[in-house]
Amino acid sequence: MQRVINKLGATLSASLTLMLGLCATVTVFVATSHLEEDAVNLDFERRAGLRAFTIQRGLEEAVQVQSVVNHFYATVGDPSREQFESFTRPLLERYPYVRAFSVQRFVSDEDRPVFEALRQGAKPGFEITTLQDGRLQSAPQQASYLVVDYVEPIAGNEAALGLDVSGNAAIRHALDAAVVSGRPASTLPLQLAQSGPDERGLLVIQPVYRGGVQPTDHAARRALLVGDTTAVLELNGLVQKILDGAGLTSDHEIGLRIYVGPQAEPGNLVYRHDSAPRETHWLDQLLKPGTLFRHPSSTVTRFDIAGQTWHMEISIPPRSVFADHYGSLLILLVGVIASLLGAAYMRALSMRSHRVQQLVEDKTAELRTTNALLSDDIKARRLAERALRLRHQAIEASANAILILSAQQPDYTIEYVNPAFARITGYSSAEAVGKSIRFLEGRDSDPEGFETVWIAMREQREHNVVLRNYHKDGSELWNDFYIAPVRDESGEVTHFVAALYDITSMKRYEAELEFQASRDTLTGLINRHMLRHHLEQAIGVAERQKQALWVVFVDLDRFKFVNDTLGHKAGDTLLRTVAGRLRAAVREADTVARLGGDEFIMILPEQDELSLDTRSLQRIMDAVAAPVTLGGHTLFMTCSIGVACYPNDGTDGETLIKHADIAMYRGKQTGRNNFQFYTPAMNEQALERLRIEGDLRNALDHGEFLLHYQPKVDLASGRVIGSEALIRWQHPQLGMVSPARFIGLAEETGLILPIGAWVLRTACVQCRQWQLKGHEDISVSVNLSVGQFLQKDLVSSIADVLEDTGLPPVSLELELTESLMMTDVEHAIGILAGLKKLGVRLSIDDFGTGYSSLAYLKRFPIDVLKIDRSFVRDITIDADDAAITASIISLARHLKLRVIAEGVETDEQLDYLRHYGCDEIQGYLFSPPVPADKFEQILREERVML
Repeated sequence: MQRVINKLGATLSASLTLMLGLCATVTVFVATSHLEEDAVNLDFERRAGLRAFTIQRGLEEAVQVQSVVNHFYATVGDPSREQFESFTRPLLERYPYVRAFSVQRFVSDEDRPVFEALRQGAKPGFEITTLQDGRLQSAPQQASYLVVDYVEPIAGNEAALGLDVSGNAAIRHALDAAVVSGRPASTLPLQLAQSGPDERGLLVIQPVYRGGVQPTDHAARRALLVGDTTAVLELNGLVQKILDGAGLTSDHEIGLRIYVGPQAEPGNLVYRHDSAPRETHWLDQLLKPGTLFRHPSSTVTRFDIAGQTWHMEISIPPRSVFADHYGSLLILLVGVIASLLGAAYMRALSMRSHRVQQLVEDKTAELRTTNALLSDDIKARRLAERALRLRHQAIEASANAILILSAQQPDYTIEYVNPAFARITGYSSAEAVGKSIRFLEGRDSDPEGFETVWIAMREQREHNVVLRNYHKDGSELWNDFYIAPVRDESGEVTHFVAALYDITSMKRYEAELEFQASRDTLTGLINRHMLRHHLEQAIGVAERQKQALWVVFVDLDRFKFVNDTLGHKAGDTLLRTVAGRLRAAVREADTVARLGGDEFIMILPEQDELSLDTRSLQRIMDAVAAPVTLGGHTLFMTCSIGVACYPNDGTDGETLIKHADIAMYRGKQTGRNNFQFYTPAMNEQALERLRIEGDLRNALDHGEFLLHYQPKVDLASGRVIGSEALIRWQHPQLGMVSPARFIGLAEETGLILPIGAWVLRTACVQCRQWQLKGHEDISVSVNLSVGQFLQKDLVSSIADVLEDTGLPPVSLELELTESLMMTDVEHAIGILAGLKKLGVRLSIDDFGTGYSSLAYLKRFPIDVLKIDRSFVRDITIDADDAAITASIISLARHLKLRVIAEGVETDEQLDYLRHYGCDEIQGYLFSPPVPADKFEQILREERVML
């Protein structure tokens, strides 16, 4: 019976091995097949994604070519045919899939004769035509025409010149879409006259607006639309060029179809490339079921280009399972063979194991009885020895000090200490054994902690306490001390065991963390975090005692200058010095904290014997103003102070600090080196400043800035000879914002650079438009800010603006202040020389209000001195102002400079300036600053000042 069971067991194990092997093989085969299939699909998705990305980027570049032509046309304004040809010829050569560039212009019926006459000079017999039944004929009379004015290349497109395309629904639909969206728009695919019958293309159209600047809203774009620029794209060549450029045409396995339009319909197909058929694998012929696993792959990508939807269908031909699944098939074959071999091996092994097992069981039965008695005795002895040895080793190896104390009063002498005790306390075992643990106490140890230990030993109970002892070398030793009684078999306490954990480093770390959490590491003053705690406590005391409390915000003036010139190390030394002086300048009960950078906060509570007054603030300012010597330089620092008072200016710490900060900033605005008490009006100013700063960052992008122009009048002829461009901000909520409210803020935030660049370009464009309308002698002056003047590319950027706008350099006058040029005279002379080399005119604005040196004045290559309005205002009633004005005019005469007076508002002021030989004036007497259209009206009226 046993043999039958053994044979059944061997057969069962072999069968189980075979089943497990086959299951594992099938599982691995299926998983590997899926991985191989995923790899094939991933490769196809990668290749398809690469083509979709490459074609989309190439199409966007093609549309960008049209945007470049449109930008050129808008920038130049109204280029000549030769300029248009010169600009587009390189683009046609570089982008051969662009068949033509053209410019369409709207011409009203009343302007048609003039337009045809002007164009007949370039093309005899020119007239506006229309296409009827495939033939050109003179366009019938209608309200307006959309005429092809320029076309390049001209060869093959002669018939397009003068063609009225306003009746072409596809072109008008694309133009309307471009006007609505503000971006280029394209037509649907259509048959190109320049191409073969099987080639299709589309037109990319972008509007051109009067003034060369695209308005921000739809209605304005409709009103200012003057025409459009068009690029004719041949789609098949465009797509082929993009794929050739990316090296993707060599992969013949991928099929590609591109449709343009709302749906991917056969009528919208613009490009087709079918994949090459694959050769049938020989295993497909041998094993027909393999073909069941083959399937094709395809994907469709959609994206918008110039307002039209492009559908890109990318496909790959069906693949055979044997082309991509060699690994999984090999695994299946090897797995089946291995399963069969394993089953055979397991059957043989099971039979042999049974015979060996029978022999072992017989021998074991003979020895079991003999070993049973010996095993129990040896095991008990070894366990006892191991436990004793383990306890001793554990105590000896412990990282903490272990002590065994006698339970005999009164000394409880030490009987044993482990090696860690000597390492922690410095006392060896010989020095400690036989002594009381009191020998670890020092002169200023914690007596209460030791007393609790003696009480616990007398009461024979466990106890834990943190003690401060001293190391043998005298250093402080903090330890966590645990003690417990040891009882014998009868329950009597014979000893105490104590454990001493060294926590000195942890205590030091806690002290360091506490200091760092509450103190400024540079100055030693309390930091921002601890300041809040002190301020809350001070407010609580002031509230209970009904007393006042001052929060003083101190900010060093021009501290950045010290850092920039002497370095950050000197700046740190200065901050430490100032911190010490601030601490010494206040009372012991006052709090001094460093908020960060060069900002300090002081908490000055009112005391019974001392009230708060401004002498305390003056004492603080005097302490800061004392001379400081750093690196051989003696500095005289000043500070600006803002004060917020509890409870009038706030009842919580955050509000008091914020209001003190606002008052300090007011002190900065009023000239620095003073103190200001907070008022509610300051908060309103700060909120307005914050709002204006936020809106100012978006004003340029939203087109909210505009320029007004104040006429400059030549006193000799009485005629307008120039203008000064003055910026205005049309805020959507605040209305017209004065420059005085935002120019200073723009300089602080760095926004003055893009704003100044916009003013310069806009003024040059406007001046050039006036000149093209017959006012050739008109000029424009633009003020340069400090930030603009310090730009390294100032000269080249102005040269670019002049070149882009076509404005003659002599028609541009740049106004600079005295203080701007005197900051770094040599640098200023170099910049002025570069500007003068361009041919622009230079003037010193607000002359007489700064600190010019006459020795430097003659070195500056300037053309004009501008008398500040503060002198002109009182020249008829103030002898000093009159004398200064006359002196400036005389000085300009002798230096061969022109002189202009600004702010002229009365006839008496005009007569005085004319009497002393002033060259030009500007002011409200003649005209205030006006918009560009009103200034142009002044020019047309040829107003004269008599």
